[in-house]
Amino acid sequence: MNTTYRSFLCFLWVILYAVCPIQADDEILNRRIQLPKTKGTIYKLLAQVSDRSGFLFIYDSQVVDNDRESRIKGGEYTLGEAVAEITGDRELKFRVIGSHILIYRPEKEERPPEVAIAISSPPEAYLTVEGKILDKYNDQPIPFATVGIPEAAIGTVTNQNGEFRFRFPDSLRQATLRFTHIGYLSHEVEAGLLAGKHQRLALEPKVISLQEVVVRVVNPERVLDDMLFNRYRNYADKPVYQTAFYREGVGHKKEIVNLTEAVFRIYKTPFDQTFSSDQVRLLKMRHILNRHEKDTVITKFKSGIEACLMLDLVKYLPDFLHKDDRVLYNYAHTDIRVIDNRLVNVIAFEQKKGIKTPLYKGELYIDTENSALLGGSFQIHPHFVKAAASMFVEKKSRNLTITPEEVRYTVSYKENNGIYSINHVRGDLQFRIRKKKKLFSTTAYTWFEMVICKTETEHAQPFERSQRLPTRTVFADTHFEYDRDFWENFNIILPEENLNDAMSKISSIIEETHF
Repeated sequence: MNTTYRSFLCFLWVILYAVCPIQADDEILNRRIQLPKTKGTIYKLLAQVSDRSGFLFIYDSQVVDNDRESRIKGGEYTLGEAVAEITGDRELKFRVIGSHILIYRPEKEERPPEVAIAISSPPEAYLTVEGKILDKYNDQPIPFATVGIPEAAIGTVTNQNGEFRFRFPDSLRQATLRFTHIGYLSHEVEAGLLAGKHQRLALEPKVISLQEVVVRVVNPERVLDDMLFNRYRNYADKPVYQTAFYREGVGHKKEIVNLTEAVFRIYKTPFDQTFSSDQVRLLKMRHILNRHEKDTVITKFKSGIEACLMLDLVKYLPDFLHKDDRVLYNYAHTDIRVIDNRLVNVIAFEQKKGIKTPLYKGELYIDTENSALLGGSFQIHPHFVKAAASMFVEKKSRNLTITPEEVRYTVSYKENNGIYSINHVRGDLQFRIRKKKKLFSTTAYTWFEMVICKTETEHAQPFERSQRLPTRTVFADTHFEYDRDFWENFNIILPEENLNDAMSKISSIIEETHF
């Protein structure tokens, strides 16, 4: 462990003692619990201890190896004995903070403690929390889970492998860090406890007991009417600034052709001002291009930036939400789920039989109490998606036939001080491409994704015309300048494993920008 990291840990302990509710460590650690004889990963065995004790464990993956196989003999243990038995490490130390037990290994002091204590973070210092979010019971990664500090309106989302990296100012180390996803109980912990560590966090699925819910017939269109009626209460009626991380990419034959990533500042107009378009200012951008891709069938797709803005379903009502177009759809109330510890009605919709135009099918998630739209997942109906090619392709070679195979979208909103705003948008599109006079076709795919990392509600003003980024053009063609210090303290979505693997296999050139 390097000196800087060791100094940071010393500073962290001082802060914990100063500001966190510390229980009597010995009293808690000497509590006795009964454990069955079992074996498995350390992660699973510690989860059993949590279930029986009510305390959650926090530790660095460099201190405790989650994936290592271990076993424990059945019997009665104190909490400290149980952890030592499971990890096989008798030198671990513990700190009880609220309902959490922090596991750490003491560092050998290489200089006087007062020197380490005197070191403090500069005013603009940022802290980082990294990790992976899993389902508590099946250990499956949870994609697109929200990670953030609600009181500061900053956050990010996990990638498709459930992984995340979240950066926040040192001044927020005592703030509440919240992890949420549809269908799961949210998990909250003090942000400073996780700083500088790589965590594996488990979210517990919310099982809705029939005794908690009054079973009744729910009219799905009435739920939609209530959502529309309550928009003025639930969504912003003033413009705001939003900082967003954006990614779009194109692949062909299982190879990444190009990948573009950027940070935007968005001037977001109120939901009821559809005549006033949202404005985008480019802060940073980089483009990773596979210069060895020589196949001329590669196409350029319309920018996903405009799509991300238009997928604010509350502001730009799609046909399946608009009252005048509901005659095109069938609606059904199919489930009750949980988002951020709130019950939501799941409203499914699908175009009516006999309508051949490519419309949508999917689900909407609407709060049972305040009727706020919290998200949705939908696709162009798979029976008619082939007829939608002109909706997506901007440029193509004349000798190509491009046929959509699948077009999917997900949208989520988050709440801040009682007001909801767009949080995360993702689109995944897959096509079949065939050259004229060729018998076989190939697969091309494109995706775009945007997460709102920060929202500012004060003094939002439109951008100067010269600063505005055109959103309807092919974004990958945007010109920019090189910048070595690229992401700085911006929050981003980590690339998933398949994207990392694909990028590592291509000989690429990377260009970056800073405006």
